[in-house]
Amino acid sequence: MTLSSPALTRSTSHFQQYDPEEIARYYRWRFPLVVWRTVSVLLRLAWFCLGSQSDRLLGRQSSRQVQRRASQLRALLADLGPTFIKVGQALSTRPDLVRVDYLEELTKLQDQLPSFPTTIARAIIERELGDVVEEIYAYISPRPVAAASLGQVYRARLSSGEDVAVKVQRPYLRRQLTLDLYIIRWVSTWVYRWLPLNLGQSLTAVVDEFGSKLFEEIDYLNEGRNCERFAGYFDGDLDVYVPKIYWKYSSKRVLTLEWIDGIKLTDTAAIQSANLDIQSLIRIGVESALKQLLEYGFFHADPHPGNLFALRDGRLAFIDFGMMDQLSQDKKERLVGALVHMVNQDYESLVEDFLYLQFISDSVDTAPIVPAMQVLMDDILNEKVGDFNFKTATDRFSQLVYEYPFRVPPNFALIIRSLVTLEGVALSLYPDFKIIGVAYPYVARRLLTDESPALRKRLLDVLFKDSKFRWNRLENLIGIARTDSSPLDLSGTAQMGLRYLLSDEAGDLRIQIVLALTEDDRLHVEEVRQLWELLQPDLTPDHLLQRAAKAIREALPEVVTAPIEQLSRLLPN
Repeated sequence: MTLSSPALTRSTSHFQQYDPEEIARYYRWRFPLVVWRTVSVLLRLAWFCLGSQSDRLLGRQSSRQVQRRASQLRALLADLGPTFIKVGQALSTRPDLVRVDYLEELTKLQDQLPSFPTTIARAIIERELGDVVEEIYAYISPRPVAAASLGQVYRARLSSGEDVAVKVQRPYLRRQLTLDLYIIRWVSTWVYRWLPLNLGQSLTAVVDEFGSKLFEEIDYLNEGRNCERFAGYFDGDLDVYVPKIYWKYSSKRVLTLEWIDGIKLTDTAAIQSANLDIQSLIRIGVESALKQLLEYGFFHADPHPGNLFALRDGRLAFIDFGMMDQLSQDKKERLVGALVHMVNQDYESLVEDFLYLQFISDSVDTAPIVPAMQVLMDDILNEKVGDFNFKTATDRFSQLVYEYPFRVPPNFALIIRSLVTLEGVALSLYPDFKIIGVAYPYVARRLLTDESPALRKRLLDVLFKDSKFRWNRLENLIGIARTDSSPLDLSGTAQMGLRYLLSDEAGDLRIQIVLALTEDDRLHVEEVRQLWELLQPDLTPDHLLQRAAKAIREALPEVVTAPIEQLSRLLPN
């Protein structure tokens, strides 16, 4: 090794993306630094493991002692720095890897760290933006208003008068992250074969995926793009607000965005004193999460209380878009079906959903899993849909994964974290909140009104089983969808369904419907009558005439549709 080696002269600042091979080449020349950090980390982790093992051998397994050890682990990870805080946060989403006792404690790792000196933060701003702070901002707070593991935030004002938040990354962050990731990856290649893990991939691959996500999060330009993309999805939404990004004053390590003058969702007293409707805020939060997951496929993966604000006009504001993830169209649609199968207690179909979503390997015999799932879910639902609690379901599921070969795919680990956190915020505001009370009406409405061919097929999968039409499922879906706050318009669905029923691709469906109407050697007139009574409020003559007028307007030239346009204006809305 010579002093002129390129590996020694480069700094970690050139690592703009996670590249494990390049990082390995860099630290191969810094053996003493690697050894010092490795020994420091492993000794502290070994001391914790020794204490936990002695508890087991000496029979000290009381819930109080377990809670004390879980708290020690959280404090240890926080003390080891940003990388290990992020590791703890990632583990808090993995009920297949971490005991239930520890999960709750790890969820408390909300990036609470001491701030670094403002003099250093100002130097970073000036170096990144190419000017002195006083020329960039008309005012900037002398101390940070918030500090986290990856950076800290200042309140400032632009010379044009806009109040902004200035997010500044911690110094030497890439150096610390790359060193820790190099060590964790090296250790993972040795310990994986001795660990009873069911990850569906190698531990090294999991580390690489974690490193890639972490590097995305420390790129503030990427966060700004995420923010604008998120805002685009909610453009025109009267309930959700997303801050504006000021690109002129932003870089990879400094992000300037609109200041959100709101109330943290955990501040119940302030929300009540502002005369805001708590239940409305909860509904907005849950429905916006469902839209992210099931419609847009692009979701905020870190909706902890510090990232959600109630505005004084009743809207909900999101901030911090460093940790985002994406779902494919087929996974979005499968999630819709899985939720319906769960609530309808169709456990065979639910296990099929788990297979498709890769919670279960294709090689696993699912026969014993179905009854186990039935026992688990029946206990959770307790025969009442409204009693469903996502946190309880996650805890119970974590018990199931130790008995059966379940695993949690990385995408869904983030979804679990997102939903559990959101539910926790909602429960802190309104203890009687039930997430299924908002989620299932939304899903039912989407199944009944969405024109997507895939969701239309998903609706048919729900309504037909073993070539038999399940009348009660359709009645339940319509009834539950009507519990939503907005009116349910089924005339478009009826029109779409009739058009599909008459198409060539629905030949088998027409046969199934005929068989359903004559099932058990009798004509199912009563079921049809009950269904008609259920649909009748949405299929009034006026409503149908308005629909017909709209269809004609879309199909014919304007000169023909002008009289129909005048007629439709006379009809009640």
